[in-house]
Amino acid sequence: MRKDVRILLVGEPRVGKTSLIMSLVSEEFPDEVPPRAEEITIPADVTPERVPTHIVDYSEAEQTDEQLYQEISKANVICIVYAVNNTNSIEKVTSQWIPLINDRTDKDSRVPLILVGNKSDLVEHSSMETILPIMNQYTEIETCVECSAKNLKNISELFYYAQKAVLHPTGPLYCPEEKEMKPACIKALTRIFKITDQDNDGILNDAELNFFQRACFNTPLAPQALEDVKNVVRKNVSDGVFDNGLTLKGFLFLHTLFIQRGRHETTWTVLRRFGYGDDLELTQDYLFPLLKIPPDCTTELNHNAYLFLQRVFDKHDLDRDCGLSPDELKDLFKVFPYMPWGPDVHNTVCTNDGGWITYQGYLSQWTLTTYLDVQRCLEYMGYLGYSIISEQESQAAAVTVTRDKKIDLQKKQTQRNVFRCNVIGMKGCGKSAFLQAFLGRNLMRQRQIREDHKSFYAISTTYVYGQEKYLLLHELSTDSEFLSDSEISCDVVCLVYDSSNPSSFEFCARIFKQHFMDSKTPCMIVAAKSDLHEVKQDCSPSPSDFCRKHKMPPPQPFTCNTVDVPSKDIYIKLTTMAMYPHVMQADLKSSTFWLRASVGATMFAVLGFAMYRALLKQR
Repeated sequence: MRKDVRILLVGEPRVGKTSLIMSLVSEEFPDEVPPRAEEITIPADVTPERVPTHIVDYSEAEQTDEQLYQEISKANVICIVYAVNNTNSIEKVTSQWIPLINDRTDKDSRVPLILVGNKSDLVEHSSMETILPIMNQYTEIETCVECSAKNLKNISELFYYAQKAVLHPTGPLYCPEEKEMKPACIKALTRIFKITDQDNDGILNDAELNFFQRACFNTPLAPQALEDVKNVVRKNVSDGVFDNGLTLKGFLFLHTLFIQRGRHETTWTVLRRFGYGDDLELTQDYLFPLLKIPPDCTTELNHNAYLFLQRVFDKHDLDRDCGLSPDELKDLFKVFPYMPWGPDVHNTVCTNDGGWITYQGYLSQWTLTTYLDVQRCLEYMGYLGYSIISEQESQAAAVTVTRDKKIDLQKKQTQRNVFRCNVIGMKGCGKSAFLQAFLGRNLMRQRQIREDHKSFYAISTTYVYGQEKYLLLHELSTDSEFLSDSEISCDVVCLVYDSSNPSSFEFCARIFKQHFMDSKTPCMIVAAKSDLHEVKQDCSPSPSDFCRKHKMPPPQPFTCNTVDVPSKDIYIKLTTMAMYPHVMQADLKSSTFWLRASVGATMFAVLGFAMYRALLKQR
């Protein structure tokens, strides 16, 4: 909504423009009227819409044409004043003032006009019979008000309608020629309907209508009022009510009715509550609320955000198979202006045997977006209506900003739930396979992945000491040993070499010495393709001696050329190293340390899935 409103009064000399302004301010007709009133500002607290209002007078005798043109360009709404007892002043509305204003304003964003018939106290008849054809001819005319500055008739109403024409304009909502809402308005209200339809059954039941009413107007509807609304729809739209709930067609009809009856402020209140601006686009303030992120801090979704996303998943998982089919995913994103997830997402998170994103994969993708690009996460949560459904000030309430990593190191503990592992190795060493194996895909399943659908990220959960944590793997696709600061920044490093290629380990050794030997970032060496014949590496020392020399865990053998799902043990170790970077590297060699860390991992994974199944059954 605008922060202020600027009203300009124009018209022929002696029609009463200045008298109208002075009568409004002093609440009495002035004994003496100056040639022109000074610009006045009405404070927000005394206007119906709680917005500061500037009222500007125009005098042909006092001002030049150029000054008039400047005032027209600055005005938010223009009142064309005529005298109801002066036929010439009425004729000048169409012969002079409307053409002059339209010539000075952009055709696609015409300033709204209010026709003001002053001096109604001097005649017995109304001028509306003459004015109505003019209103029908010019769609930019919002309304016409007959008033009297002398006896104060309709003075306050005049300026209220002018303010309303700016704050609640008809133009973006409704086409009077077609007598129907404009496509942009229908699109916005359809999104609002889908967000409010929390069980996704295509109708708004009484509970959903009451939630909508409270969200927009801070008060519920009484049971009888709800029935009255539905009865109005039933009488006018054959399929506007179904199973005692309001359909989309009925919802759109109600708003058309509000606009046709001059109550478009009702529709604007709804639109603005759901984030729309005057152009019927979601505003930047709504999509991107302020969120301060200090250096060395990361961003994660909090518990309430995950509960909200779980409800969204449940709403669209119509067959209750804990996976989103292509149609279900498409339906979920209908409230977005574009499809936010590309085909690479299916190779970034866990999917079922049919290639559909699972519940766990769905939450993982949201976690990834929040960690890598929190502004995009805020935007996406805005499209889903998080602040409305969760009754929060903005979607920034869904995000936790973690504390500085240096503090975690000092305190030797962390509250973070998402850990980043950069996967580095020379081309062809098996990095991509390492990422896909984390998502439960063996080599056979990986061969089905299209090259243009490949992802350089993989994210899923692991369990360390019974705690569920997200591990985010990022494959660095570089053969250069010079890495940027962003490529170095992570919680744990995984240096991968091909154990069947004699020249593969040397690259890992150089990367370690160049970037990580003196850093506090824990590193793990992974000997990939361990199902193949291991060969002696050309460089010296050997991988095992290298790890021993630098107090690292021994090289971890890895293969995804298995019949079953690849083991997750290596990923649990990486998560553990990321969680406990202060633990001496020598301690990481201990098998009892890894045993303690991974105890219960399988049990917790199964339990988490079973709990979600149970929740679905309860619903």
